[in-house]
Amino acid sequence: MATPKPGQQARGSSSGRPVMVLLDALGRRWALRILWELRGAPLSFRALRSACDDASPSVLNQRLTELRELALLTSTDEGYALTAEGQRLGVLLVDLDRFAQHWSKKL
Repeated sequence: MATPKPGQQARGSSSGRPVMVLLDALGRRWALRILWELRGAPLSFRALRSACDDASPSVLNQRLTELRELALLTSTDEGYALTAEGQRLGVLLVDLDRFAQHWSKKL
Protein backbone atom coordinates (compact mmCIF):
# COMPACT_ATOMS: atom_id res chain seq x y z
CA MET A 1 0.00 0.00 0.00
CA ALA A 2 1.46 3.36 -1.04
CA THR A 3 1.98 6.18 1.42
CA PRO A 4 -1.12 8.41 1.31
CA LYS A 5 -0.56 12.00 0.18
CA PRO A 6 -2.87 15.02 0.31
CA GLY A 7 -4.79 15.38 -2.93
CA GLN A 8 -4.79 11.63 -3.53
CA GLN A 9 -7.44 9.10 -2.62
CA ALA A 10 -7.09 7.73 0.90
CA ARG A 11 -8.76 4.88 2.72
CA GLY A 12 -12.31 5.94 3.46
CA SER A 13 -12.21 9.03 1.23
CA SER A 14 -11.83 9.77 -2.44
CA SER A 15 -11.44 13.52 -1.80
CA GLY A 16 -7.78 13.48 -0.79
CA ARG A 17 -8.53 16.05 1.91
CA PRO A 18 -5.48 16.41 4.16
CA VAL A 19 -7.35 15.37 7.31
CA MET A 20 -8.54 12.16 5.63
CA VAL A 21 -5.06 11.38 4.36
CA LEU A 22 -3.61 11.95 7.82
CA LEU A 23 -6.24 9.75 9.46
CA ASP A 24 -5.51 7.04 6.87
CA ALA A 25 -1.78 7.20 7.64
CA LEU A 26 -2.30 7.24 11.41
CA GLY A 27 -4.75 4.36 11.20
CA ARG A 28 -2.17 2.01 9.78
CA ARG A 29 -0.87 -0.66 12.11
CA TRP A 30 1.79 0.66 14.53
CA ALA A 31 1.84 4.22 13.10
CA LEU A 32 0.30 5.90 16.15
CA ARG A 33 2.33 3.76 18.53
CA ILE A 34 5.56 4.74 16.78
CA LEU A 35 4.72 8.44 17.04
CA TRP A 36 3.67 8.00 20.67
CA GLU A 37 6.90 6.25 21.62
CA LEU A 38 9.03 8.92 19.91
CA ARG A 39 7.31 11.85 21.60
CA GLY A 40 9.88 11.95 24.41
CA ALA A 41 13.21 11.32 22.71
CA PRO A 42 14.80 9.67 19.69
CA LEU A 43 15.02 5.89 19.75
CA SER A 44 17.13 3.39 17.84
CA PHE A 45 15.34 0.84 15.70
CA ARG A 46 15.93 -1.83 18.34
CA ALA A 47 14.66 0.37 21.20
CA LEU A 48 11.65 1.46 19.16
CA ARG A 49 10.82 -2.13 18.28
CA SER A 50 11.03 -3.07 21.95
CA ALA A 51 8.82 -0.11 22.93
CA CYS A 52 6.31 -1.29 20.31
CA ASP A 53 5.95 -4.71 21.91
CA ASP A 54 8.39 -6.31 19.45
CA ALA A 55 6.44 -5.35 16.35
CA SER A 56 7.46 -7.21 13.23
CA PRO A 57 10.67 -5.65 11.82
CA SER A 58 9.22 -5.57 8.31
CA VAL A 59 6.04 -3.79 9.39
CA LEU A 60 8.01 -1.41 11.61
CA ASN A 61 10.35 -0.57 8.71
CA GLN A 62 7.38 0.01 6.42
CA ARG A 63 5.73 2.39 8.90
CA LEU A 64 9.00 4.23 9.52
CA THR A 65 9.39 4.72 5.78
CA GLU A 66 5.83 6.03 5.45
CA LEU A 67 6.18 8.39 8.41
CA ARG A 68 9.46 9.73 6.98
CA GLU A 69 7.77 10.26 3.59
CA LEU A 70 5.05 12.20 5.41
CA ALA A 71 7.72 14.34 7.12
CA LEU A 72 6.58 13.30 10.59
CA LEU A 73 9.84 11.65 11.59
CA THR A 74 13.45 11.55 10.53
CA SER A 75 16.58 9.48 11.08
CA THR A 76 19.30 11.03 13.23
CA ASP A 77 22.58 9.84 14.73
CA GLU A 78 20.56 9.05 17.87
CA GLY A 79 17.93 7.01 16.02
CA TYR A 80 14.46 7.92 14.84
CA ALA A 81 13.07 11.26 15.98
CA LEU A 82 9.99 13.36 15.38
CA THR A 83 10.31 16.28 13.01
CA ALA A 84 8.87 19.67 13.98
CA GLU A 85 5.57 18.61 12.37
CA GLY A 86 5.75 15.26 14.16
CA GLN A 87 6.25 17.09 17.46
CA ARG A 88 3.20 19.29 16.73
CA LEU A 89 1.20 16.13 16.07
CA GLY A 90 2.60 14.60 19.28
CA VAL A 91 1.14 17.49 21.29
CA LEU A 92 -2.24 16.82 19.70
CA LEU A 93 -1.93 13.12 20.53
CA VAL A 94 -1.27 13.95 24.19
CA ASP A 95 -4.39 16.12 24.15
CA LEU A 96 -6.31 13.30 22.47
CA ASP A 97 -5.09 10.91 25.18
CA ARG A 98 -6.36 13.29 27.87
CA PHE A 99 -9.71 13.49 26.12
CA ALA A 100 -9.87 9.67 25.84
CA GLN A 101 -9.11 9.27 29.55
CA HIS A 102 -11.90 11.72 30.46
CA TRP A 103 -14.30 10.25 27.90
CA SER A 104 -13.73 6.65 29.01
CA LYS A 105 -14.81 7.54 32.55
CA LYS A 106 -18.14 8.77 31.18
CA LEU A 107 -18.96 5.45 29.52
